Amino acid sequence: MDTFKKLQQYYLPFKKYFFYSIFFVLLVTGITVLYPIILQITIDDVVGEARYELIPYLAVGFILIMVVKGIANFSQQYLGDVFGVKSVYELRGGLYQKLQRLSFTYYDNARTGDLMSRLTMDVEGFKFFLAAGFKELIRVTLLIVVSLSVMFYYSVPLALVTMAAMPFLAVVVYKFDRKVHPAFRKIRKSLGRLNTRIQENVSGMNTVKSLSKEDFEIDRFTSNNVNYREENIKTATIWSKYFPFMEFIGNICMVALLIFGGHLVISGQLSLGKLVAFFSLVSYILGPLMHLGFIVNMFSQAKASGERLLEILEAKEDIQEKDQAVSDLTIQGHVTFNDVTLTYADEDEAAIKNISFDAPPGKTIGLIGSTGSGKTSITQLMTRFYEPEKGEVLIDGLQAKNYELKTLRKHIGFVLQESFLFSTTIKENIAYGNPEASMDEIIDAAKRAQAHEFILEMPKGYDTMLGERGMGLSGGQKQRIAIARAILIDPSILVLDDATSAVDMETEFKIQKALKEVMKNRTTFIIAHRISSLKHADEIIVLDDGEIVERGTHDTLLNNGGPYQRIYDIQYQDKQAIMDAVN
Repeated sequence: MDTFKKLQQYYLPFKKYFFYSIFFVLLVTGITVLYPIILQITIDDVVGEARYELIPYLAVGFILIMVVKGIANFSQQYLGDVFGVKSVYELRGGLYQKLQRLSFTYYDNARTGDLMSRLTMDVEGFKFFLAAGFKELIRVTLLIVVSLSVMFYYSVPLALVTMAAMPFLAVVVYKFDRKVHPAFRKIRKSLGRLNTRIQENVSGMNTVKSLSKEDFEIDRFTSNNVNYREENIKTATIWSKYFPFMEFIGNICMVALLIFGGHLVISGQLSLGKLVAFFSLVSYILGPLMHLGFIVNMFSQAKASGERLLEILEAKEDIQEKDQAVSDLTIQGHVTFNDVTLTYADEDEAAIKNISFDAPPGKTIGLIGSTGSGKTSITQLMTRFYEPEKGEVLIDGLQAKNYELKTLRKHIGFVLQESFLFSTTIKENIAYGNPEASMDEIIDAAKRAQAHEFILEMPKGYDTMLGERGMGLSGGQKQRIAIARAILIDPSILVLDDATSAVDMETEFKIQKALKEVMKNRTTFIIAHRISSLKHADEIIVLDDGEIVERGTHDTLLNNGGPYQRIYDIQYQDKQAIMDAVN
């Protein structure tokens, strides 16, 4: 029950619904046990003693009992469902909020499909036990206790014979639980892997088809699907092994009851009505005992789901705000790195090593180097997507970790290498970081990003709905909308992470022209592989294997004969060769 204790903050606030439902469960249980008693009175008093005048009273009483039981059943079901739904509403909200707070470090290792499985299937599995499992466990326990009490009232020897089977059933149920819980946890994990495979395949369908890898993807999906099937079959095997055994024990008990109870009736120690009532009461005991297997099943699924949910809720939040974090402050954009080193994971090599530089407000810094040299890592440290292993990152002379995250990040505009657009209108995508922006401001940002003209050509202009991840737009169009989104928040620091990599040379020229105006009075970091994108920077930092190997202006670096000049020669040598061929 440790899992449920850890999650109690999500369901305890709604405990009144649970206790109200339990009240009606008590009422239903009490009425249920009345049936055998009415049957015993009918056989012994009405039929045995020929008191037929009692029949109308028994009939009316039975109808009233049925009406009350129907109302009580509805109430316990409804209140139990409300308890589960309200609890899971809070749980799902807590999970989603936690996911928003987790750092990039968590998402570096997380799989989207698995996270989706946890927020849907696992949450629903936990809800089902909250709404029905707890209540059913109490109902079964009460039904057994009350039924046993009536049985002992009727006949102590016959009740003891009935109870003889209970320890055997209890042992079987216990062993069943020990087997089925790990099985359900494996099923949940297998389902998470299967969902991940589906999600990745659908998201990467263009790549799959362009490389004709449909058969390969089918094979990979089949492998995950087979694993999910096998885990379910193993669980079904556990069920098929234990439940017939439970039923066998119950049938042996019924045979013993028939033999011993028949003897008591023949010898006059027990009335026929009480023996018939005993059979009904025994079914109220053996049935629920065997039903414990289903309850254990629900409990095991809920526990397995709860454990997977706790893995998210208890995940370490690497990026923490200080109690006295600075907020509501205008950032000028002075960025300083002092001997900064970043390692993403303990076993990894440092992504950047001993990086130091100073970027005064309004200056433009270019970052260039091979893939994996540490360019993006530098900009991610400014926004505290990650924490440096050593050294310090200063913004306006204050360590970045001393700022409130919202204050820090609202002053830094990011245009990432892969632009992500939401499945909403173009207008709402541009205004995502500044939802209070007016239409004029949105249009102005789009014009600066060279996006206004193609937006007007869309079916509904700025109100055009985009498909998932911006489907329906070219790579260059998505990139320009992302640039407009960054412009609209009016950041003090602008980060362009290969922002023009997805556009043609003509569009790049237009964007660069627009960005020169946008970058005025803003500290700008330009990450690029093409020298044409950053040669106008005030300082260019050349990185290799996480270290600064060269720095200076474009003209200075061209005269150094170092790595920058070699990159320049490679890029412009190809361009010159094309021009010579044309001439």
